[in-house]
Amino acid sequence: MLEFLSYGFVQRGLMAGTLVAVSCALLGVFLVLKRLSLIGDGMSHVCLTGVALALLTATSPVYVSIPIVMAASAGIMKLTQKFKIYGDAAIGIVSAAGLAIGLLLTALAGGFNTDLLGYLFGSILTVSTSEAVLCGILLLVVLVGLKLFYRCLVSACFDEPFAHTRGIPVHTVQLGLVMITSVAVVLAFKVVGIFLISALLIIPPVSALLISRTFKQVLGWAACFGATSVWAGIYFSFIFDIPSGATVILVNLIILLGCYGWSKLHAC
Repeated sequence: MLEFLSYGFVQRGLMAGTLVAVSCALLGVFLVLKRLSLIGDGMSHVCLTGVALALLTATSPVYVSIPIVMAASAGIMKLTQKFKIYGDAAIGIVSAAGLAIGLLLTALAGGFNTDLLGYLFGSILTVSTSEAVLCGILLLVVLVGLKLFYRCLVSACFDEPFAHTRGIPVHTVQLGLVMITSVAVVLAFKVVGIFLISALLIIPPVSALLISRTFKQVLGWAACFGATSVWAGIYFSFIFDIPSGATVILVNLIILLGCYGWSKLHAC
């Protein structure tokens, strides 16, 4: 373990992975309760457009992808609110568009290369210092947002009509949640890859919901599960020389099965 932690790239990967996993887990709790959990999957497909465009123009995939994914998430919210399209349908439309444009740009950029495959399937040990700092800023924004808007978020998740009667701007709250999630999705593609991002937003919150009795416990356990999966996933991927992104998700699935067994045991 000491040898494992002595490498600088491992330290950066663990730091960035932990920060972004905790952010995704906390945001995922509200997305799961609002039945918007698949928005992470839609945004991840749009990430392909940002990454392909960055490779085509020789710029940073992270900085190019953030505004593109934020615009796409705003488009999803606009489709659901203005055109009265169901959330899953809006996500499917934007997801298909992002994937199609991304594939076209990939072809223009010369097809799939090593860099692009790293973004598709995760390359957490290539995280730069600036990206790790961005992950820290993201978590700080998430925690401050939870502190300032906790009651608004909880009301919007559990009783939207009541939140409207209390004067809570539900649509604005949801838009803010989706915008922050967009940034989290972009930063997460280095951790688990574009194709597996949605798992970081869905599995830890679902695991926490199985064993928690209060909403604050759900947030705490989700964050704990997200961080644990990154540490265990990176360690096992390093030891057995297997893909880190897939290993992180498999650890999340093991935790989910454990939580399910625990809930069934205590239900008896």
